[in-house]
Amino acid sequence: MDTIGLDLHKRETQLCTLTEDGELIEQRIQTARERFTTVFGGRAPARILIEASTESEWVARHLESLGHTVVVADPGFAPMYATRSSRVKTDKRDARTLCDELRLGAYRAIHRASDAQRQIRAELAVRDALVRTRTRYVALIQAAVRREGLRLTSGEAEHTVEKLERTALPAHVVRELAPLVAAGTSSQ
Repeated sequence: MDTIGLDLHKRETQLCTLTEDGELIEQRIQTARERFTTVFGGRAPARILIEASTESEWVARHLESLGHTVVVADPGFAPMYATRSSRVKTDKRDARTLCDELRLGAYRAIHRASDAQRQIRAELAVRDALVRTRTRYVALIQAAVRREGLRLTSGEAEHTVEKLERTALPAHVVRELAPLVAAGTSSQ
């Protein structure tokens, strides 16, 4: 079975393949589902090592769907890089190192989340972004109001726009806050 190291990046991926016969083949491809299908779809099953990254999970799942065995490795596992020179770091060298480490077993696989876990994490990340955005909007609104010597009544953040409307603000403050209020009310 061939051993392959993939150095993944957003646009391009460097491959290093060590065949069963000991031949070393290096190739650079576009990081795209179609390109991975073209390169890996018609070949015999291989063992593939990639580092955990933003791209790694979809690539791993796609390669697995094509019949390959994929290991997603912890990029912070220091022994994995014992053979790599830190002076000259290139994608080719990284792919070679990954290929060597897979062959030697000198890697630490990460835990790969299930589809359900990935969905929950995505939902939590979106919720966190929305809460942080709303918190920042409320803080900016309150600062603009305080700058005029006024205060909004206390209460829940989701009622900030209503409290703002009940506050007698100078026209220039209303104009300043209009885009923020519009953005805040459209996301509620």
